[in-house]
Amino acid sequence: MLKGKKILLGVTGGIAAYKSILLVRVLKKSGAEVKVIFTPDAHDFVTPLTFSTLSNHEVLTHFVRADKTWNNHVELGLWADLFVVAPATANTLAKMAHGICDNLLLATYLSARCPVVLAPAMDFDMYKHPATVQNLDILRKYGNYLINPGTGELASGLSGPGRMAEPEEIFQIIKTLLVQKKKLSGKKILITAGPTIEPIDPVRYISNFSSGKMGYALAEAALNMGASVTLISGKTNLSVHDKIKRIDVLSAQDMFEQVKKHYKKHDVIIMTAAVADFTPQKKSQTKIKKDTAELNIKLQATTDILKYLGLHKHKNQILIGFALETNNEIENARKKLMTKNLDYIVLNSLQDKDAGFGGDYNKVTLIAKNNKVTNFELMPKTQLAFELLENILI
Repeated sequence: MLKGKKILLGVTGGIAAYKSILLVRVLKKSGAEVKVIFTPDAHDFVTPLTFSTLSNHEVLTHFVRADKTWNNHVELGLWADLFVVAPATANTLAKMAHGICDNLLLATYLSARCPVVLAPAMDFDMYKHPATVQNLDILRKYGNYLINPGTGELASGLSGPGRMAEPEEIFQIIKTLLVQKKKLSGKKILITAGPTIEPIDPVRYISNFSSGKMGYALAEAALNMGASVTLISGKTNLSVHDKIKRIDVLSAQDMFEQVKKHYKKHDVIIMTAAVADFTPQKKSQTKIKKDTAELNIKLQATTDILKYLGLHKHKNQILIGFALETNNEIENARKKLMTKNLDYIVLNSLQDKDAGFGGDYNKVTLIAKNNKVTNFELMPKTQLAFELLENILI
């Protein structure tokens, strides 16, 4: 599958470095040629002998070998079709974000012309620290592909996000980036993501629990597969590649106006946003005081953006909707598919554990207008994004 592909693997000093042994193994079995670079601290967690045996190449750490010959970081950067850093510790990520170049791995990163994939791994508090969050945002904007860490028990004994993605997940991303890259070249894709906010007064609003992660994952995947991407986003704390045209909105009406303005120029429209169905009839211009024990707010329906697109899309456009259901899932999704003139609908069920709003994983069912049903197992949203695009557009 990856025969002839050249992959550079960077291993940094984290406990998750042992997982990278399995990644080398699966990459070699797929036909790729793999070279490994250690940071000096990586030697404290794993041995070069294991990696050199599996990769059939000497593991590189220093600029100058014992025999005084030079490990040319520029040549390494030019050699690779893909550079993967797994695990990528908070220290290495910070140095990458700010151009610090004090070891062979970092010098090679700055010299690389190929796509770069980063698999962060660290403790929960380190991952959530504002400095790390900012560094990840910077690296994403530079064009690096970040694989979100998993959530679970960590080496410290804490539980939360920070576990390096499993080797199989990293391999699937590598495979897609190298094999499927540019399969959407020339396509223009419009994606909506995140929640909308419907103001009640200057300090309160109606909204929902959508994180926007599925829509952002689809935007990144489409870009990496060669598409030109416009992302219309509700309020989220997510960042996106600079090559994606991002338009930020707040309310359902804001989103409708932007979708209406841009949809005609796109080949594919993917509506992942959790758009409010109702909005207050009147927004108070001042903060509503708690003068009584009850407060009644009259609501009115918002514009049905998906229905509008179904009525107005041109002949060659592909329109994809998302449905989040709690009961009668398939029946309700099929009804939405037909009544709104969609080409596909992606069904989420809140009955599926670990799927739905907020998390990094999702389990969905894809239903086409010809009644073909494709079920996807629970997987990271970053991986699912590629799988959905392949099934719909390729």
